Amino acid sequence: MTRHCTPEELRELVTAALERVNVRADGAAAVARALVAAECDELASHGLSRVAFYADQAASGKVDGQAEPKVEAAGAVVNVDAADGFAYLAIERGLETALARVGEQGIVAVGVGNSHHFGVAGHHVERIAEAGCIGIAFGNTPAAMAPWGGRRPLFGTNPIAFAAPRAGQAPLVMDLSLSRVARGKIMLAQREGQAIPEGWALDADGQPTTDPEAALAGSMVPLGEAKGSALALMVEILAGALTGSRFGFEAGSFFTAEGDPPRVGQLFLVLDPAAFGGAGDFAERLEHLLGAVAAEPGTRLPGARRLAARERIARDGIAVSDAAYADLRRRAGRHD
Repeated sequence: MTRHCTPEELRELVTAALERVNVRADGAAAVARALVAAECDELASHGLSRVAFYADQAASGKVDGQAEPKVEAAGAVVNVDAADGFAYLAIERGLETALARVGEQGIVAVGVGNSHHFGVAGHHVERIAEAGCIGIAFGNTPAAMAPWGGRRPLFGTNPIAFAAPRAGQAPLVMDLSLSRVARGKIMLAQREGQAIPEGWALDADGQPTTDPEAALAGSMVPLGEAKGSALALMVEILAGALTGSRFGFEAGSFFTAEGDPPRVGQLFLVLDPAAFGGAGDFAERLEHLLGAVAAEPGTRLPGARRLAARERIARDGIAVSDAAYADLRRRAGRHD
């Protein structure tokens, strides 16, 4: 059985659940905004399903719930030390600084180190685009994918996201994992006792599998095979090496309460169209391009499904199973 909840109710419950395991109020609120935003886009693998993992890690000390992100800015570079805390508050602080500086600099890079899972990558760049800039994001994650031709997972699924502002419309947002699917989808299949489609993952012997248990013990299949593997290596360099963070094969799990903090990294690029040569007609040229794409039969622009999901959620609320709702209320200390 399921019930339908408002985003406001779920944000309040997630915030309370995290505060009860010693997460600072602003950090808990930042996490809640991110997880509920994922639910509003019907991205369940990055939504409420993460609450238990996050809360257990905060309770064990694997994540420092009281961490104060440290922001340092010089010229066109903003460095943020997430200090083993949750990523969301650190990213919010870094992007605030970048957006305040980009008008002067034209382009600002934000490196976030000693970080954690950063959720839906597209949401961070969407925020940049809502401020009138182009945003690009790279994030490395704990090892889940072997280099092409290998068996040992060395790279994370390493999402990349891009967003551009549109005049009078929601930003254009693209968000993709460099594995064929996000690893969270396999986690959900494991929890629900369901098989996964062939082509998503390999077992520990490098053979295709539809068993989520075997997939989690093995390796994700990279998007585009060797090309996706090469891009994942690029992200390890940009998000891991450049920020002084751990590589995927060094990082602790996002899903267990035991072990060391993940200490992965993220890199964001913020570009102000007004600083570039085509700035005067950027919006017009962008719409010309997107119009040509949309006019082609059988096509749709990236993000169309996400925007449609938001409309449904705004109308109907977020569907939450009775069991998940009861667990969230228990964690939040709401006893009926």
